[in-house]
Order: sequence, then C-alpha cells, then structure tokens
Amino acid sequence: MTEQVPQTASRTLSHAPRTAAFFDLDKTIIATSSSAAFSRPFLAGGLLSHADVLRSAYAHFVFMIGNADADQTERMRAHLSSLVTGWDVEKVRQIVTQTVHELIDPYVYAEAVELIAEHHAAGRDVVVVSASAAVLVEPIAAVLGADHVLSTQMTVEDGRFTGEIDFYNYGDNKAVGVRRLAVSEGYDLTQSFAYSDSITDAPMLAAVGHAFVVNPDRVLKRRAAQSGWGVLAFTRPIALRPRIEPLPVLAVVGTVALGVTVWLIWRAVRRRSA
Repeated sequence: MTEQVPQTASRTLSHAPRTAAFFDLDKTIIATSSSAAFSRPFLAGGLLSHADVLRSAYAHFVFMIGNADADQTERMRAHLSSLVTGWDVEKVRQIVTQTVHELIDPYVYAEAVELIAEHHAAGRDVVVVSASAAVLVEPIAAVLGADHVLSTQMTVEDGRFTGEIDFYNYGDNKAVGVRRLAVSEGYDLTQSFAYSDSITDAPMLAAVGHAFVVNPDRVLKRRAAQSGWGVLAFTRPIALRPRIEPLPVLAVVGTVALGVTVWLIWRAVRRRSA
C-alpha cells in the first residue's frame, strides 16, 4: 500500500456517519479503457466491423496517452453513441460477462484492489463511477465487489440501444450522480473518499472530503496541490481472479492485447485489398 493512503481509510469507526468511496474506473481501477477492451469480442460477435475496431483503437490510444481534451472526448462520445445504435442489449451484456475476466483481469491495479478492501473493512460502500455505459461497467464492478455503480445510461427500446443517451456520466455529471446517490443512501460526503486519474473528474473529487488523484499528469497534479488533494501512484496491474471470487460466468482462456489484435486485423485487411 502506498504511503500516501490515509490511515483513516482502514480504521473502523463505531457510530460513524454512513460514508462511501467513489472510484473512477478507467486508468484508476484498471490500467486501460473499459470500452476499448471489449472491441475484439464485439467484433467476433458481429457488433463491430474491422473499421470500427481501428477507430476504437485510435480513440483508445488517444485516451491512454492522456491527450483527450473535452472536445475530443465529446467527439468520441458521439462516435460511440452512433456506434451502438441498434445493438441488442442482452447480447452486449452476455459478451461482456463472458469475457470480463479475460479482458479486464490483467489490467486491475493491485493498489486499487487493496484500497477497495480497506474501505469495505472500514464499513464504507464502494462505488464505481464511469463515463462508460452501464452494460460495460456493471459486470466489472460486480467482479470488484462494488456496492453501487454510477455510469452512462443509454436509451433502450425493444431491447436495443437507440443511440440516445439518458444521462452522460462525465465531468460535472459525475458530481451530480455522486450527490444524488449520497442523498438516496444517506452518505456524509464530507467524510467520504474519491479517486480519479483525470482532470475532468475534478467536480467529483471536489464533492467529497477526502479526494485523491491517481498517477496524475502535470495539470491534475497542480490542481491537487491547489485543492489539498492527496496524490497516489498505482503501478502494479495484477490478475484479479486469484484475489477475488469471480462471477459464475464462462471464462474464456487466454488474453490477447488490444494493440496486437488491431495490428493483426489491419494486416488481414491489407492482404485482402492487395
């Protein structure tokens, strides 16, 4: 456990107010993008084309190097919204559930898993907060043992995504979701915790009494210093399966990195067009 983690995170207090720990998902709990991680099984399931996978890989690359500003993020949101239009929700849910261990397990930060366990031991609820769609986030959160999920809500009609978004859980909206959940669950946000790697999550971090930035870039590190937020370094992705009991789902054996998959697809497309 990193030295910066406050001792209060592991102290169980009797008669304390009800509190929670809010964790951003991508690049905070997992060292990747949850949306991009499922590109390969979505391709195999006929939900994505090869061109879609390449575009998603580019979006993933921009995200991972930290160059996705608000305009780029909005364009990616619009692209993903258009992409999922017409998708069968149950089919998506089945694909995610069946491949979550293969595609997400290797990228979970050990430090995040330890913090989640500490907060649970202290009697706090753990909430996974993500801009990704609920159908992607909920199976991951279940494996992590989270108590609640705050995620983007897509409009569904006749079992399919319409492409419309009911609630985009990004930026200021993350703080809105946190406050709504605090009211419904009775959390004292002044005694609650939040963790994120992104400057776009500053509103969520500011909504709690104990905020921590994870692997911050220069801009976020400066904001943390100005706001009195803690700074944590997560460096140890681990295989989650041996540490947390998995969901009763069909596990797919083997892992193929997204970058390798995209490269192989690109080669295949080049050969066909040659």
